[in-house]
Amino acid sequence: FRDVYSILWGHSNANELEDGKSIQLVLDRHSGSGFKSKEAFQGGFFSASIKLPSNYTAGVVTAFYASNSDKFPDKHDEIDFEFLGVVPGMPYVLQTNVYGNGSVRTGREERIRLWFDPSLEFHRYSVLWNQHHIVFFVDDVPIRQMIKTKEAEDYPWKPMSVLATIWDGSNWATSGGKFPVDYNRAPFVASFTNLKLFRDSSVYSINDRISEAEFGKQGLRGTQKSRLAWVRRKFLSYTYCNDKMRYPKPLPEC
Repeated sequence: FRDVYSILWGHSNANELEDGKSIQLVLDRHSGSGFKSKEAFQGGFFSASIKLPSNYTAGVVTAFYASNSDKFPDKHDEIDFEFLGVVPGMPYVLQTNVYGNGSVRTGREERIRLWFDPSLEFHRYSVLWNQHHIVFFVDDVPIRQMIKTKEAEDYPWKPMSVLATIWDGSNWATSGGKFPVDYNRAPFVASFTNLKLFRDSSVYSINDRISEAEFGKQGLRGTQKSRLAWVRRKFLSYTYCNDKMRYPKPLPEC
């Protein structure tokens, strides 16, 4: 862990484990916490196995993402996994987002209901990022693909660092802010292990025994394409591409 990452903030709430490869990020009434890769990269593949906080986690946001907001505060890029805390009985919601060149006002949010309880055991969350497309995976199942179009001026393509954080999103994260963080239930602990960061996106296919034929320059193919369709048919709860109130004229990639 220390070879590749450093603690970003909340040092007392970032607990490295004895195996040297795992870390727990904690949110309590005093602080959240986060870590960041020491180097930036431009394109590639990043991944982590994550176990989320359990039971009542309303208002808690656990994030795993790439960003360069420290280097380009007005024109930053970002590729996000954001896990939105829940009230028991609610399905965990995973929000993904993509920014390019400071396009934060645009927002490309999508949300899916996870088909398992991500607080019971570790699940793998990954991003493939190259000049052709961005693909989000859950346990190697694609859940979202954003293909770069000729019209897309805000496709992220500046070097980014990989980060993970846990923080208080009471004002928006759970049912639009209806359920805030209850610190009487703290601490909230998110565990990370099996962290991977490759600068070459082709490594993904090699390591996971997925044929190159399923990763064409213009998008997913074969089994991966059908898996993506399954997720979006059954579990997609929101996509900016269908939000006509926000975007009467759909964005280019839609």
